[in-house]
Amino acid sequence: MKSKENNSLNAQEIASHRSTSSCWIVVDGKAYDVTSYLNEHPGGAAILLKQAGTDATSEFRKIHSTDILKYLPKDAYLGTIDAATRAALPVSTAGADSAGFLVLDTPSRDTTGAKGLPHISDIILPNDFEAAAKAVMPLKSWTYVSSSAHDGSALRGNLASWHAVKFRPRIFRDVAIVDPRSSILGTASAFPFYVSPMGQLGRGHPDGEIGVVRALARRGIHGVLSTESTAKMEDIAAAFAEEKAKVAGKQKGIEMAIADEVRPEAQLHFQLYIPADRSIGVERVRRARATGVFRSLWVTVDTPVLGKRSADRKLQAAEALATSPELAAHAERAGFGLLSHVGSGQINASLNWDDLKWIKKEWGGPVVLKGVQTAEDAARAAELGVEGVLLSNHGGRQMHDSTDALSTLLEIRMYYPALLEKLEIFVDGGCRDGADVLKAVALGAKAVGIGRPFFYALSAYGEKGVERCLDIFADELTTGMRLAGISNISEAVPERVNASRLLNEIWRPEKSRL
Repeated sequence: MKSKENNSLNAQEIASHRSTSSCWIVVDGKAYDVTSYLNEHPGGAAILLKQAGTDATSEFRKIHSTDILKYLPKDAYLGTIDAATRAALPVSTAGADSAGFLVLDTPSRDTTGAKGLPHISDIILPNDFEAAAKAVMPLKSWTYVSSSAHDGSALRGNLASWHAVKFRPRIFRDVAIVDPRSSILGTASAFPFYVSPMGQLGRGHPDGEIGVVRALARRGIHGVLSTESTAKMEDIAAAFAEEKAKVAGKQKGIEMAIADEVRPEAQLHFQLYIPADRSIGVERVRRARATGVFRSLWVTVDTPVLGKRSADRKLQAAEALATSPELAAHAERAGFGLLSHVGSGQINASLNWDDLKWIKKEWGGPVVLKGVQTAEDAARAAELGVEGVLLSNHGGRQMHDSTDALSTLLEIRMYYPALLEKLEIFVDGGCRDGADVLKAVALGAKAVGIGRPFFYALSAYGEKGVERCLDIFADELTTGMRLAGISNISEAVPERVNASRLLNEIWRPEKSRL
């Protein structure tokens, strides 16, 4: 979008456009007429109306990078305003209840004194971060992170699946020193877990994605960056590289007895949503590659549309009604999912296997398909030459009653066991204990992705919370290794766990034929 200074735009003129019939906002010194976009905005019309006629930059940056502006209608851009005009504009206070709005987006950032927030030393389990985050997160952000599809059955199934697998500890094993190191797509990893891609981390804390990647760099742990990040990918990549340079050659983190004094370096990977406009997807891939930081491309394949996220829909409808009676029809649309956290152009319902050709060509490195939910699709992915698959139901946020990742992993073991040697297989969804990572590894997974606990940790305690969450998972993993009689991660084999309960419930073709 070319920058053109529009001297006819003054603060008074911009501030007068604050209604459903004419809605203007300013972001980074550029004015936009978003009237025609009100009914298409993924976050709902209410939030735009709350920021209408103001400098919305600070509120905008809590959720989006400026990359998202490309999805506005082509005629929305009005021009660049001068510094004097921008200074004269009111600054958006979208969370304030000055006009009878629901207070949905105003967090308490003074977390040290926030009511109900425990001291970080009280956080002992990964699940402890959830309650802490709820005490400080704005309602809209909390709902976005915690919600799941339909009535939550897929999320509950994810959580339950880890408890369905039991350990078979062995005794009289020397576990004074344990080595949890593994590798992910050919690069060393301090542990067989990584931080999953999560969109819009800035909704939880100003540190956002940059805070997360800095913590990863200090702890030597892999992470996957979401396409839908709050900051630009280039800024995140630069912050990650800078932090890695600071800690190069130095061991950081909790004290533990591992086989080598120096942990592997942290690595970053990039998650890609393929938009309806292929040229935008190609641009994203090229930008990610140009950073020189991202080691692999993780292509999300389970979002032809967004799942029915009921809590989000209810909240968006309530926000619209509280904002203006004019938004009654908008509220009704929200209830049917006609509004969502991403616009229709940001995802692609036509994505198919043929798209892998251009994706692989543009990337030129390891590709992982994120969101595989059957053994057959994993086998097809291997045939087409991808390096890995992530077995995932999107944290229970997409298909109602979809299969948990561990069950799909068992499906692969049962019907396509050769894939365990041909592909790197990752799992995610519902892991809330570092020791449980061993269960997935024993069943054939290369590593486990962990998401929500880190969003909660960031939201409650910022970058320091992410570090503590990483340390908790690492501590639980190494303690679990000792208690299970495992001194090296390579010893986590199927005989070390009992997955009979899940095996009894996995898909069986002979029982599916009518």
